Amino acid sequence: MQLAFASPKGPATLKLGRAKDETIVSLVQRNTEAAAKANFLPIAGQARLIFGYLALDVASLVINDQTIKIAGGENHPQTLDLPPGTYSYALLVSGYRVRTDTITVAAGQAWSLTLDGYKKPDQIY
Repeated sequence: MQLAFASPKGPATLKLGRAKDETIVSLVQRNTEAAAKANFLPIAGQARLIFGYLALDVASLVINDQTIKIAGGENHPQTLDLPPGTYSYALLVSGYRVRTDTITVAAGQAWSLTLDGYKKPDQIY
């Protein structure tokens, strides 16, 4: 189930779903001013992936025939703007695959990817 509504800061979407006997709740509020200040806004007509890594080892994101190195030990979030679509990706730490999945993105969206092997991407704008 999906409900779109106007919030005081901008448009918002509430999504409810079920998986493995659990209720999944997603609430996204599109506050353009805050998103621009945080550098979350994608290039017009594209979607943005935001990812960073805080452990000591080097990590990599493999997506859309690109391999992007993520420096270890520092919090330098990186971004990648992509055309709308569905993408397969892999997250690797020290050459070992910790997550393989797909993500579907739409123009104007921003998503956070984490190296947690169990956590799905989060839509943050």
